[in-house]
Amino acid sequence: MIGPEHETPRPAAGEGFGDAVTYAFGDPATDIYGSVRLGLLDGTPPRATSIVLLFHAGEVADVSSSGAVDVAQLDWTRVAAGDAVAEIVEPLRSWRVTHDGDGGGFELGFEALGPPAEVGQGEIASSAAAINGYEQLCRVRGTVRVGERSWKVDCLGQRGHTWGTPDWQRIELSRTLGVWLDDEFGVALSSVRPRGAAGHEEEVVSAFLLDADPVAIDDPRLSTALDASGRQLRAGLELWVDEEGEEGPLRGAGQALCGTTFDLGELRLDCSFFTWQMEGRRGVGRYDLLQRR
Repeated sequence: MIGPEHETPRPAAGEGFGDAVTYAFGDPATDIYGSVRLGLLDGTPPRATSIVLLFHAGEVADVSSSGAVDVAQLDWTRVAAGDAVAEIVEPLRSWRVTHDGDGGGFELGFEALGPPAEVGQGEIASSAAAINGYEQLCRVRGTVRVGERSWKVDCLGQRGHTWGTPDWQRIELSRTLGVWLDDEFGVALSSVRPRGAAGHEEEVVSAFLLDADPVAIDDPRLSTALDASGRQLRAGLELWVDEEGEEGPLRGAGQALCGTTFDLGELRLDCSFFTWQMEGRRGVGRYDLLQRR
């Protein structure tokens, strides 16, 4: 069970251990999408990292990566790295995120719309990716700046806290997907493809329906079409919620709206935001693809 104690830094477990929190949001009304990923690194001194993305009208408005900066202590209560700051207002309930970059910035409050879904369990936790963590669908409100223009936003988003010690010698790629639909209903999916696997069908997948009472999906299936550069272009979801499948799967179709790529040395991170349709619902979401170069 996830409790307030999990809002503290997780105990390091070997070389390559990572502890990160990601905030993401998408507002179709203003055509603004963004995310902040903050990481904590144990050591002497402790350090923090940040990656910030902001898109408007399909174009990159601001992108920044802080690198590792020294911090006074490992503490998720308030983390600052580069131009990004994230604070816990109430554990597992409320958070505040700000960014002030050259091309844009934001001041946003994230309010959880339900309890956390524990995505790090079962096969995916014991896989080479060693994913542990939780995800929450959120209502996001605040102000976003692009250049000298500002907008008020009131939209959906997601907050996730993940940690683990991935073995990238045994991993081909990993995916993180969030879908946020109009009636405060969402999907959180994580998958890992072992090195040498042929395709989607050999990935280890964990997924949840996110609402007032998160539900684990027994058999989640994700398909992805890539463009010529290898970025996510389209995606399809087939979610068999219960093992018997008596009611059939939930199906969704997504199309990329905007995205960019980070060169992380031996790894490549493709970050995209999507528009989604699922069973009569409409929404948006985030799709990150991390893979060996």
